[in-house]
Amino acid sequence: MAMNQSNVDADLFQAQAHLYKHVLNYLTSMCLKSAMQLNIPDIIHSHGRPTTLPELLSALHIDPAKSCHLYRLMRLLVHSGFFSTSKSDGEEDVGYDLTPSSRLLLKNNIPSLSSYAQLLLHPVMVHSSESLGDWFRSNEPTPFHTAHEVGLWEYISQNQEFNRFFNESMIGDSSMMDLVIKDCKSVFEGFDTLVDVGGGNGSVARIISESLPHLQCIVLDLPHVVQNLQDSGNLKFIGGDMFQSMPPADSFLFKLVLHAYSDEDCVKVLKKCREAIASKGKEGKVIIIDIVINEEKDEADLKDAKLFFDAFMMAVVTGREREEKEWEKLFLEAGFSHYKITPVFGLRSLIEVYP
Repeated sequence: MAMNQSNVDADLFQAQAHLYKHVLNYLTSMCLKSAMQLNIPDIIHSHGRPTTLPELLSALHIDPAKSCHLYRLMRLLVHSGFFSTSKSDGEEDVGYDLTPSSRLLLKNNIPSLSSYAQLLLHPVMVHSSESLGDWFRSNEPTPFHTAHEVGLWEYISQNQEFNRFFNESMIGDSSMMDLVIKDCKSVFEGFDTLVDVGGGNGSVARIISESLPHLQCIVLDLPHVVQNLQDSGNLKFIGGDMFQSMPPADSFLFKLVLHAYSDEDCVKVLKKCREAIASKGKEGKVIIIDIVINEEKDEADLKDAKLFFDAFMMAVVTGREREEKEWEKLFLEAGFSHYKITPVFGLRSLIEVYP
């Protein structure tokens, strides 16, 4: 009897630890945000070798009385995999070094996810997730509406500073795509025209246009996004609304676009693509770079990140991260016949959709 009670107690204490771990997990994000605000990754990088706590304290121009607190901050971030520790021969103090994750936060490196990570942690975004519970009992389209009384896209259009920060952050996330898009050259071959829908400043379209000089590349985005961007060679910018019309083309690219929209909106846009392809009088395809959730096959970190992104989409927009069967439903409803999914971009997959 005593042994059984002991097992019950152990289970309860384990459950308590599990509960508190997740309740307080936001502090990992906040500590990481503070490290970015303090520019710690770049300071360690510029130091050229593992940086001791006194050296870090000096470089940060922080009151030495906060030494213990800086140690506690770094201890948690080391535990979470953002920094590593080592001790050089003859050195008494442990030195902090970067890991692959914190290298992605270096501001002047390519790729850099510093601005995108700061966007995800921006109070505007965080406050939206805090409104999830209230939203479930409301009639608003998204928790973002509940928190800010307008939707994300309207908020962006009304706040110039946040709009600029948002667009810069999107460019940062796209830099990951820039690393591998050249390896996908064959995906874009054999077509006359490619429309990069929601292509922003054209960073990906520019890479494709340079790799395939015979392909006419068009970036379609909202007028205020592309108004100051210059056409060059086989790259052209068009201001427009993807829900209203698509330029005639035999291929369309959606990079991290469709996950921000509802199923109904996605079907509407995909139908317009199919109509535009048909107007060219030849077979084409839609190329999608986006998350595909696969809970059975994804390893732990990948699965966590995808599910967190899905919750983030729920908090800020009407979209979602989709499983393969959910993507397939969109394609069939839009009138496409078949598709192919290739998981080549880490979190994101390459999806090719055919009429």
